[in-house]
Amino acid sequence: MPSPDEHDLIEVRADERFDEARLQGYLRDRVPGADGEMTVRQFGGGKANLTYLLTFDASLEYVLRRPPLGSYAPSAHDMGRENRVLSVLHRAFQFAPRIYHYCEDEAVIGAPFLIMERCRGLVIRETMPERFAANAKAPQLMSAALVDTLAAFHAIDYEALGLSELGRPAGFVQRQVEGWWRRWGAATLDENSQVNEIYRWLADHLPESSYHSLVHNDYKLDNTMFDAEDPSRVVAILDWDMCTLGDPLSDVGTLLTYWTGPADSAAVRAIGTMPPGDFAFYSRQQILHRYAEQSGRDLSHIPFYHALGVFRLLVILQQIYIRYVRGFTQDERFAQLDVSVNALTEWALEIMHGSAD
Repeated sequence: MPSPDEHDLIEVRADERFDEARLQGYLRDRVPGADGEMTVRQFGGGKANLTYLLTFDASLEYVLRRPPLGSYAPSAHDMGRENRVLSVLHRAFQFAPRIYHYCEDEAVIGAPFLIMERCRGLVIRETMPERFAANAKAPQLMSAALVDTLAAFHAIDYEALGLSELGRPAGFVQRQVEGWWRRWGAATLDENSQVNEIYRWLADHLPESSYHSLVHNDYKLDNTMFDAEDPSRVVAILDWDMCTLGDPLSDVGTLLTYWTGPADSAAVRAIGTMPPGDFAFYSRQQILHRYAEQSGRDLSHIPFYHALGVFRLLVILQQIYIRYVRGFTQDERFAQLDVSVNALTEWALEIMHGSAD
């Protein structure tokens, strides 16, 4: 019986191939079972890091993750950081995939990469799987599980895992604002007065926060894998390359940014990677209510974190778009990302001025 995530697999895109023989020669003595015949397919759903399925002797499977093609901010696609986190996080957090090998040598496939376990389940993007669509309670169950897992992650004792040097919690939010502003400057083609206004507002409204925790930094529905038979059960949380120490409410702001609902504009719904239609997922307010219950944290400054999440996403999409414009990737999905950047800019302004939920 095929794995439920088989539909996400494609043949490797022409411009994202690597020397498979060289990779297999490298892995042979470093990863258990990697001496068998190897086949490579690509997970086609992501828009940043490249992820491949390595199958040995038609049965043993590993996942390879590497940064995207072209220039990028190393801190945004840090395989070394992901290795450092996942090497220990599974001890306290059952939803963290296990790492088998980390390679810094770019000569092997052209970039640093990780070899990790293949988790099996469903990743929900624009389409609701039939087995969940038939369950009227599935969206609510998934919503609750997603929020509860985030609250549990934020409660982890990172010092006990030896991760106290992963980041600097003090001043985290200010560094986020300034860091994404610098990335915008490096990726933009033209001056944009609206984005300038967003940056100034964020810089002038920095909240005082005493909350410190591990921060995933890209927490959203399509970075979550659910049990294929049970929408209330999370199997894995994916994409840990930006994990750090900081303010946990920034993860909540990120989740709100990628979350969509029936009241959102068509442009915002198009940006989110969630199934459209009448599926009764939590509203953003329900997400906040449940997170507050589970974590005990004060969410009175959440509009700031939401606006920061939108600002961050518009910069990320601009970085992907500029790679396409400059010819570093030929993936046609990225050709119209400038439209998404403009829609996110408008949304951030609405949140700042109180006209968004």
